Amino acid sequence: MSARELDSAGQPGGRRPHGAGIENGTRLPAETARSPVDRMRQLAQERFAPRAADYDQAAAFPRENFDDLFEADLLAPCLPTAAGGLNLGHAYGDVMTLWNMTKEVAKADLSMARCWEGHVNSLMLLDGMADAAQKERWFPGVVQDGQIWVAWSGEPQSPAPGETVRFGTNIESVDGGYIVNGTKVFATSSGGANWAILLVSTAGPGAARHATGSPDQLIMLACDLSDPTVSFDGSWWDPIGMRSTVSYLVKFQNTFIPAENLIGRPGQYFEDGWQTCFIPHYAVSFLGAAEAAYEHALEYIAGQHKASDPYVQQHLGQMAMNVETGQLWIEHVARMWDTGEHEQARLAGSRARHMIEHLAQDTVNRCIRACGARCLNRPSPVERICRDLTIYLRHDNDDHILATIGKAVLGQSHDASFYKP
Repeated sequence: MSARELDSAGQPGGRRPHGAGIENGTRLPAETARSPVDRMRQLAQERFAPRAADYDQAAAFPRENFDDLFEADLLAPCLPTAAGGLNLGHAYGDVMTLWNMTKEVAKADLSMARCWEGHVNSLMLLDGMADAAQKERWFPGVVQDGQIWVAWSGEPQSPAPGETVRFGTNIESVDGGYIVNGTKVFATSSGGANWAILLVSTAGPGAARHATGSPDQLIMLACDLSDPTVSFDGSWWDPIGMRSTVSYLVKFQNTFIPAENLIGRPGQYFEDGWQTCFIPHYAVSFLGAAEAAYEHALEYIAGQHKASDPYVQQHLGQMAMNVETGQLWIEHVARMWDTGEHEQARLAGSRARHMIEHLAQDTVNRCIRACGARCLNRPSPVERICRDLTIYLRHDNDDHILATIGKAVLGQSHDASFYKP
């Protein structure tokens, strides 16, 4: 395959004026705007972080944050500049800038970072797999109207204790398109996104992660979430953390998706290894949460005059090394993607994902030990970081990730996308 092949609850948002950057609350001409990372850092610190606790408490989609991203010309980073994007990501040889933007979001609000990842990763898929007519239809909606995208796969087939229903979708091919029936869960940005890329299997329930059929039976359909046959069940989503991702249960009742909304060819998501592009992106968010805990600890300990405590010194020293190690891993993987070492980057992304999970957990735990119980009392951001990170780390099974890395080392067959045993 070519590098280009690899890399490259909806309430529709109304049309809003197109922005060109924010500087101390005022708009900047595009040609004088600062770097995307600097602009994202300012938004995250001044806008996203102050709102995070309220969005978390209400378990509400961070709509205002996405409005700010749109106004700042940051909503389409992975689209080409010719379409109004920023030429960032795997297709353009600049993964690190994108990941540093994500890290700034995660430092402010890990739930917001998950919603942002879902949107950005979806744009990567459209840029890399959609045809010219689809791009002409969909890109202006993002750049000019501030539309939000997300990709949904979750169809777990093993019920958890207390669950009485089975999840999954069934796809029927009909004249002019497809009919979708069934449910998805862990559907991030439900009620907030305008479009969802549905990863569904023509073999039946399971989608990308849980299907047992042939990989060639996985297809990707763009679903307009304003369709009245699509509904959201928020009662399913009541976790301890990541609450404002609003990852509801979504129901499809004879939802028609036209044939022109089929993205790429059947099985292309697996064949081109797209999931391996996104795995280190999750790790970047973990690292952002860890950095936020570390910076909180530095500020808190200085204010409490505890810097002379040798045990506090040890915790801070290890936290500093943790976040530095995580950053070095991210830069290592980004360099591989940007220099065309794609096969090496796939496994390196999983290694970074595994390492940073443990580095982030250790950093947050050391923050709590150094700062004491008060950092777990609201409105301390550490309380929310602890809850959010606990949930988000379960996105993949770390035991399976490590076993997959071991299989690769041993030269054995392995699943680099979803770590199936």
